[in-house]
Amino acid sequence: MDNKEQLAQLTIPQLLRWRMRKTGNKVALREKDFGCWNSYTWNDYYEHVRKVALGLLAIGFAREDKIAIISDNIPETFFVAIGAQSVGGISSAIYQTSLPEEIGDILQYLEVALVFCNDQEQVDKVAEVRHKIPGVKRVIYEDPRGMRGYRDDDWFMEIAELYRLGEDAHRKDPALFDILVDRGNGSDVCHLCLTSGTTGLPKGSMLTHKNYINMGLQLTEVDPLDESDEYVSFLPFAWIGEQMNSFGVAMATGIAINFPESVETSMDDLKEIGPHFMFGAPRIYETIRSQIWLKIDESYRINRMVYGYFMKVGEQAAGYRMSGQSMPLSLRLLAWLGRQIIFRPLVNQIGLLRLRRAYTGGAALGPELFTFYQALGVNLKQIYGQTEIVGIAYMHRDGDVRPDTVGKPLPGTECRISGDGEILSRSASVTQGYYKLPEKTAELLEGGWLHSGDAGYIDEQGHLVVIDRISDVMYNRDGEMFSPMFLENRLKFSPYIKEAVIFGDKMDYVSALINIDPIVVGKWAEDRGISFSTYMDLSFKPEVADLVKREIEKINGAAEKTHFKIHRFANLYKLLDMDDGELTKTGKIRRKFVREKYNDLYLALYDESIAEKKVEATFQYQDGQTATVETTIHFYTMGGG
Repeated sequence: MDNKEQLAQLTIPQLLRWRMRKTGNKVALREKDFGCWNSYTWNDYYEHVRKVALGLLAIGFAREDKIAIISDNIPETFFVAIGAQSVGGISSAIYQTSLPEEIGDILQYLEVALVFCNDQEQVDKVAEVRHKIPGVKRVIYEDPRGMRGYRDDDWFMEIAELYRLGEDAHRKDPALFDILVDRGNGSDVCHLCLTSGTTGLPKGSMLTHKNYINMGLQLTEVDPLDESDEYVSFLPFAWIGEQMNSFGVAMATGIAINFPESVETSMDDLKEIGPHFMFGAPRIYETIRSQIWLKIDESYRINRMVYGYFMKVGEQAAGYRMSGQSMPLSLRLLAWLGRQIIFRPLVNQIGLLRLRRAYTGGAALGPELFTFYQALGVNLKQIYGQTEIVGIAYMHRDGDVRPDTVGKPLPGTECRISGDGEILSRSASVTQGYYKLPEKTAELLEGGWLHSGDAGYIDEQGHLVVIDRISDVMYNRDGEMFSPMFLENRLKFSPYIKEAVIFGDKMDYVSALINIDPIVVGKWAEDRGISFSTYMDLSFKPEVADLVKREIEKINGAAEKTHFKIHRFANLYKLLDMDDGELTKTGKIRRKFVREKYNDLYLALYDESIAEKKVEATFQYQDGQTATVETTIHFYTMGGG
């Protein structure tokens, strides 16, 4: 049995122990705190997990008990999760942006016994719904600041006390932790990963140690990583996209995980880390692209001209690199020159100079954005999967990157397209099902295949092409099919458009609600002496409407078929927001919800006699308070109408 086969049989705690024995003195985790980077070796990592595990045991946490984690990405997040798994418990994670009522519902559904929070903000949320969660026996917190009001209540416990209990238990029985870890089996459920919840309360996907480790091993078989490589952890731990790298890839390869000081500083800390590989949702790459465009826009005219020229050269060179074809010498020299004088300094400014591979997933990314990054020399590749298959099942290979596809299956992954066009998958990373939802599980795993809910097909090169969610695919009045996601991605490639929602199912034409990008459009307006006060004010400027109209005209001009063209649009008065229920926690549009919430705007989009409409705009603030103002929405018809 080779090394890979051996690792595939282990649990995550067993793999951590193996990693500790192999490279114990190497840095495993690095955290920025108060401006300084603090490191944990694999020995330190293992010792902290042991302290947590034995401490949990001391306060009554038992096999198959659940612990929920509501925390920023910090080392303690992993100490707690793997510590719980070491004693046979099951971890889960809840998005830090979740509101108290939502947290209470999830804790009840998952039958959680313990909760770990990183700070007072999250502890306060759990305390607010204490009456709803009688099964929660203790709330453990990492940061003691602001916790004075909780210190006389045994329901709350600082992690330092948990460490102390764990150390005492280890002194009394030094062999106990190894005995507990040895009891684990790779097929044991170790984590309940919440789905994105596009249709209500998230479902807990039951994932095993083997699910995670298999994914990590198969991914690195396609794209090998070195133990000296650096990874930056800034995605929410509740998302499978972060877990697959933290639990799967990092343990399988021994790479170091770096934790930025905060979500707000992550892009700045990225420059100090200089990761060798990174993974991010499309919004991350869209944000970075906007920053690049702003830097170029603020530079001298000659610089913009040089950038424009070498961007065209870079796009040509990217076509050869992505297809694995040999590049003509003249183009190779020009591309090298552009990289040295334009793109290398630019990429270095955003911290991606050492990056060998970048991945995106969780939602579709427009082909134009792929080509943009590849032109810069950033090896951005698409992955595709879902929570129920540990995030990755398909990915691009170097030299075989096709922007209109999501690549080929990982080794050991089978793909099939059902009779109605649904993407089906099968591998050792497929979930055991949804926690306490047998009927949903039966639908998900019908016939022994994982049902994605996505429509797609396999092209002649063996690449998987994802069309859209089956439930989101639309047909116009004449029965012609189109993908709203495809059109939304085309729109979002514009630097001026941050988000778009496409309508048109069973209608005469396609329409859109547009979110402008406040940073890029704000800079555009300032450069032209257009004053504005708020996002709403900026969105409703006639000049901004003309700007968006020109961007839509470009997309319509490139559309092959009439029913792919956008006929009517309106700029929305606010950014779509997950706190308002318009986006999932991973940034996907909750299309049905948006359609119902803005039904009056939807109806106006399909009445060409309406040029403007008074509406009541409701805003919800972070503290839960709402404000309502009356405003006028303007509707625009393409083609001069």
